[in-house]
Amino acid sequence: MTKDGTTTGKAPVPDLLPARMLCEYVYCPRLGVMMWAEDMFDDNEYTVEGRSVHRRVDRPSGQLPPRGTSDGDDADDDADDDDGAAGVEPAETIHARSVLLSSERLRLIARLDLVEAEGATATPVDYKRGAAPDLPEGAWEADRVQLCAQGLLLRDHGYACTEGVVYYAKSRTRVRIPFDEPLVSRTLTARDEFFAAVAREALPLPLVDSRKCQGCSLVGLCLPDEVGLLARPGPADEPPGTCAFATADVGAEAAGPEGDDEGGVRRLWPARDDDVPLIVQNHRARVTKSGERLVVFEGKTRLADAKLMCTSEVCLYGGAQVTTQALHACLDRGIPVFFLTFGGWFLGLAQGPGPRNATAMRAQFRAVEDPARCLALARRLVAAKICNCRTLLRRNCTSAPTAQLAQLAELARRAEDAGDLPELLGLEGSAARAYFSAFSLMLKAPVEQWPFSLEGRNRRPPKDPVNALLSYLYGMLLKEWIRAILGAGLHPYQGFYHQPRFGRPALALDLMEEFRPLAADSTVITVINTGVVTPGDFTRAAGAWALKEAARRRVIEAFDRRMDVLVTHPVFDYRLSLRRVFALQARLLARHLAGELPAYPAFLTR
Repeated sequence: MTKDGTTTGKAPVPDLLPARMLCEYVYCPRLGVMMWAEDMFDDNEYTVEGRSVHRRVDRPSGQLPPRGTSDGDDADDDADDDDGAAGVEPAETIHARSVLLSSERLRLIARLDLVEAEGATATPVDYKRGAAPDLPEGAWEADRVQLCAQGLLLRDHGYACTEGVVYYAKSRTRVRIPFDEPLVSRTLTARDEFFAAVAREALPLPLVDSRKCQGCSLVGLCLPDEVGLLARPGPADEPPGTCAFATADVGAEAAGPEGDDEGGVRRLWPARDDDVPLIVQNHRARVTKSGERLVVFEGKTRLADAKLMCTSEVCLYGGAQVTTQALHACLDRGIPVFFLTFGGWFLGLAQGPGPRNATAMRAQFRAVEDPARCLALARRLVAAKICNCRTLLRRNCTSAPTAQLAQLAELARRAEDAGDLPELLGLEGSAARAYFSAFSLMLKAPVEQWPFSLEGRNRRPPKDPVNALLSYLYGMLLKEWIRAILGAGLHPYQGFYHQPRFGRPALALDLMEEFRPLAADSTVITVINTGVVTPGDFTRAAGAWALKEAARRRVIEAFDRRMDVLVTHPVFDYRLSLRRVFALQARLLARHLAGELPAYPAFLTR
C-alpha cells in the first residue's frame, strides 16, 4: 500500500524460500522464478523418473533426536556448541526420512529426503536421479547449494552439521559435500538474488544456446530460443510487407542464412502431444471413473474407456454427464472438462487452478486498457487472417480467383495501417465477403449439391450446409483456443480486437482469427471433397441447417486429425502440431504482454 492509501497491486514476496527452488534458480534463474513465482510446472521423462527415485524417501519415517534451538548466531558457533551438548549419544545412527524444517531467520524451508543423525551431529542426504558428474567438487553447483541450504536449516535447529551427502541414483554414488565458507556464502547470496528477482515481477532472461534447456521440463513454457530470437532488433528501415510482417520484426536474417544454423531455433519440446481427447456426444452417456481409467456408459452398457494418464481433455456435448469422482480425477491431473451444446458451441469448462500467479493477467488487463496496444495487436491479427485466407484460396481453387486474390492482398496492406478498430472491422468485413465469394471454388462437389451463399457467412442459424459446417467447426476451434489461453495464464474474456462483452471469450476470438482458414475452413474443404459428409448428413428445420449425430462424430474426428497435423512454424522454422502451435502462440502473446517481446509474431502459412 502506498502512502496515499492506494494499493500497488503487487503481492508481497513469500517469507520462506524452498531449498528445492533455490536449486532450480542456481541451475537457471528463469526456471526458478517461473516455478516458484509463477507456479509453472510440466512433466517430462526426467521429472517422472525423479519422482520414482524419491518414492521411498518421500514417505516420512524415523525421528531426529531432540536438540536445543540455536541462539541464531553464526553457523560456526552452532557447530562449536556441540561439545557442551547434554545427554548420551546413541550407539547407532538414526535415519529420519522426509523431514520438514524451516527458519524465519534464514528465510528458508526444505523437506529433507534423509537425515543421518548421530547424537548432536546431523548429515542431510539429498537424492538425485542422475549419475554423479565428473567434477572436482563431485556434484553440480545447484545440487551443492540445495544441500547446503538443508545443512544451514539443521544448524539453525541446533544440530552440528559440517557436511552433507548427494546420492546419485543412476551411478549409485554417495558424494560428500563439505559446508565450507565459500559454499555457505554462495547459498546465501543465491537466496538473496532469488528474492530480488521475484520482487522485480519480471522473468530473468533465458539462457542462450544452453544444453541445460534440452532436459528442462519447462522448456515449452520458457521458450528460451524463441524469446531470444524474437527479442532481437531487426533492421529499423524495413517496413512490414504484405503477408510477411510476422518475420519483419525479428529481421530478415533472424533465421540465419540458408545452410547456416547460427541464429536458428531448436525445437526443444515435443512436436505433438501423445495424449488424446475423450469426446462424448451421446446425450445419454455418462463418464465415470474406474481405477485409473475413465469409462463411458449408456445405462449399463459400456461404450468406451480411456486411461487417465493418456487423456488430454474431456469434451461433453449436449446432455452427456460426468460423475463427481471422474471430475475430481480430471481436476487432480490437470485434465480440463469442456461442456458444449449439441451444435458444438462452447458453454464452459471445469479445470484445476492452473497457473496461480496473476502477473500475466495483470499485464493483459493493463494492455487491454491501452488503445494503442489494442490497435497494434488487432492490426496484426486481422492482417494475418486475411493473408491466410488468401493462401487457402491459392492452394485449393481449381481456377485462381484473380480479382479476389488481388482484393485480399490490398485489404491486408490496409489492415496493417488501419487507424482505429472500427476501420479495421470494416476491412475485415470486406475481406470476408471477397474470401467467401470464392469459397465454393475450393469445393469439388457441384454447387447445386452443396449450396453456399456467395455473399459471405450466415449464422444464427446457418442457412446452408456449408455454413452449418463452418459454424460447428468454429465452435470447436474456440474451445481449443480457450484451453491454450488458460494454459498460458491469460484470461480468455479480455480481448484486444474483440472488445470485452458479457459472455464473449474475446481473447479466444482474437487469437483464433488467423487460424480460422488454417484449422476450421480447411477441415470443411476436406470433409466435403473427400466425402466424409454428404448432403444427406444434415437436417433442415425452419430454414436452419444442422449436422446429424453420426456426421458430427465424423467431423469431430476430421478436426482432431487436422489439429494433430504437423506444420512448419513460419518464424521458428520447426514442425509441430496445430494444437501445439496454439499453445506456443498463446505463450508468446503472454511474453509480449509482459514486455519480453517487442511484438506478437502472427502465424502466416506459407
